Amino acid sequence: MTAPTTAPVEAQHDNAHVDPAAQVADAGFVPVQTRSERPHSFEPADFGSPSGREVNWKHTPVAKLAPLFAVSEANDGVSYTFTSGEQYLAAPLTAADAPRGEVFLAEDVTAAVAWQGAKDALHIRIPREEEVAEPILLEIAGLGADRRADAHIVIEALEHSSATVVLRHTGAAQYAQNVEIIARDGSTLSVVSLQQWQDEAIHTAAHQARVGADATLKHFVVSFGGGIVRVNPNVELAGNGAEGYLYGLSYADAGQHLESQVYLHHKGAHTKGDVLYKGALQGEGAHSVWIGDVLIGKDATGTDSYEANRNLVLTEGARADSIPNLEIETGDILGAGHASATGRFDDEQLFYLQARGITEEEARRLVVLGFLTDIVQRLGIPALEGELLAAIETELAEVSA
Repeated sequence: MTAPTTAPVEAQHDNAHVDPAAQVADAGFVPVQTRSERPHSFEPADFGSPSGREVNWKHTPVAKLAPLFAVSEANDGVSYTFTSGEQYLAAPLTAADAPRGEVFLAEDVTAAVAWQGAKDALHIRIPREEEVAEPILLEIAGLGADRRADAHIVIEALEHSSATVVLRHTGAAQYAQNVEIIARDGSTLSVVSLQQWQDEAIHTAAHQARVGADATLKHFVVSFGGGIVRVNPNVELAGNGAEGYLYGLSYADAGQHLESQVYLHHKGAHTKGDVLYKGALQGEGAHSVWIGDVLIGKDATGTDSYEANRNLVLTEGARADSIPNLEIETGDILGAGHASATGRFDDEQLFYLQARGITEEEARRLVVLGFLTDIVQRLGIPALEGELLAAIETELAEVSA
């Protein structure tokens, strides 16, 4: 396999390293507020252990994530199995092997830990102009709640190719993960990260993507399991005409913390972006966090962009934090907007259904299904859509029990 021509990895990271600790020591230090200004480093020590006061950690139970703040020694906490599409697995990549590091820049301690701990990165590579009909499915199975693993996964779609890649997480582990996504010019790529962990699992992931000219990326984060799951997507629409669709679905139960900090950077001209995350919460201590940042750069003329987060709180004791942010550096755009809403059942919807002879319990079920199915149907994978709808039904049955 011949990797596409890229600049050397060392050159890719020139001036990318900023020491956060040195910034704090500076008497004139001003806390970083915008996603685009966050420091980057591949050295975990440069970040230190989060205190929970940092802007990107203040909604996260950092004490429970402490095992992921240092590189794992054994790195044997998960297993990797392709149930389909193994032929697209290329040779593993060290930190010096392109295209690893072409896009990725660690912006927090767990991403730096995963970079250092993953000596060899998995590389899923879709050949130029090839259309992969069936989803490529990688099963990532946790081997025990007390076992650690670090990982870096590179998903690369070459020019004018198309494919869907599904990363399914099950079992339990302490898992720090990076996913680097490269959609070359004219490609069409879908990436689905499915979290079906057991309750003891803790999982942090940094997904960073670059979308080339006239290429399209659909990115899904679906979290139904895990004690703490923090999956943060970062997508750069770099080429003219690039499109990015970032969708999320979560269902938090008692004691679960499900989080996504989403960043969409419109860099090229005439780019299009759509961000929509939906979540349901039930049970004491159920907690979801969504922070959405969209940056429309100075050269991103003709951009059309929108981001939204919707949360449905089903029981007392659950909490959803939702923070949308939008930066615009050019006035020459088609449109841009953001929205956020968190609430309980719509009484008018329930009344409408009950007035037509539907019981209150069934009416509530229909409302939740209608709310979440919107995201499920965007997957375009019938078998997985059916599986997720069944999982939602199971969750709803627990509310009624």
